[in-house]
Amino acid sequence: MNLVDTFSEFKAGKNIDRPTMVRVLEDVFRTLIRKKYGSDDNFNVIVNTQQGDLELWRVREIVPDGEVMDDRSQISISEALSIDEDYEIGEECYEQLYLEDFGRRAIMAARQTLISRIMELEKDDIYRRYSDRVGEIVLGEVHQVLKREVLILDDATGNELVLPRTEMIRGDFFRKGEMVRGVIKKVEMKNNNPVVIVSRTDSTFLEKLLEQEVPEIEDGLITVRKIVRLPGDRAKVAVESYDDRIDPVGACVGMKGSRIHGIVRELNNENIDIVNFTNNETLFIQRALTPAKVSSIDLDTENMRASVYLEPDQVSLAIGKGGTNIKLASKLTGYEIDVYRNVDEVEIDDVDLDEFSDELESWVIDALKNIGCDTARSVLELSKEELIRRTDLEEETIDDVLKILAAEFDED
Repeated sequence: MNLVDTFSEFKAGKNIDRPTMVRVLEDVFRTLIRKKYGSDDNFNVIVNTQQGDLELWRVREIVPDGEVMDDRSQISISEALSIDEDYEIGEECYEQLYLEDFGRRAIMAARQTLISRIMELEKDDIYRRYSDRVGEIVLGEVHQVLKREVLILDDATGNELVLPRTEMIRGDFFRKGEMVRGVIKKVEMKNNNPVVIVSRTDSTFLEKLLEQEVPEIEDGLITVRKIVRLPGDRAKVAVESYDDRIDPVGACVGMKGSRIHGIVRELNNENIDIVNFTNNETLFIQRALTPAKVSSIDLDTENMRASVYLEPDQVSLAIGKGGTNIKLASKLTGYEIDVYRNVDEVEIDDVDLDEFSDELESWVIDALKNIGCDTARSVLELSKEELIRRTDLEEETIDDVLKILAAEFDED
């Protein structure tokens, strides 16, 4: 075994930068020298990373025979001449050392130290690289299916990743050799080994899937404000666009659902509601409760509670199967939502707001509908101050609305 073999064997395929590798090799061989000679003060370790070669040189001052006071730093002229016949007293004698000079046991110990040091460097490198990639989507091949986790080989690096059962979507079932996608959730050190945890239930996974499918998100034209999920069941995504020309919901869904369908399939048919984000909390709660049609909402901002009133046939839609819809709406808006049925008797002589399209602008009618007012009487039941606060319409506009709607019933 020579130096070239020892070095080349561990250099090949290692993702370790050259200066680090040089430093490790120097340390290993200086340790070898100290064990044999007691000190490494008068030794040079030369690492040639280009050719994968190592050289060890012992450097001593040449003194006359019989005048060697310290054989670590001095060598007699006669011994120096046996190395090179051109040496003279006062010069430095360079003597090349070979691994064989250290003995087989020392060589094996140095080799094990070298392996150990390089493995530590590789672990540090894996930990650092994957820590920098937390939040990124990773694609890998299922390597082993265990009881509590699935081991995946990263398609890009070949490193082993761990997908715990707790991070799988309900209905996930993988076989060895299948390809699986997930998001890098975190990197942990267990027994001094880096463990890369991959998740398919984390909200970041859905966010990154949207980024891949919707160019406007990647370009920064649309922002994902918040995502809440019940993995494999339902998710709600609040999106916002800073460009009035872009409909964020439409862009995320795509033509005939082309963009969202691929994501839904990846998430085992998880139902995804995309809603427009707004700072108008009443409107945001109304949108968050989609597909239910809300009649009205009373907010208690101090206690972060919202009382939502709906027609009887809309209550089950608002709550959702197993309470999923209302649970996600609460998480999305930050409000604890209480649902109430409208029990008032229906006014027979009420008039739908759309009937006033000749007298009221369509955007005014939409603003009123957005707070759950679909009919003339539902608007008139609210005070002017309440209408201004909840619709963000101008006082003058509200005055006109109330005048027009009231006139309808005065005529009757």
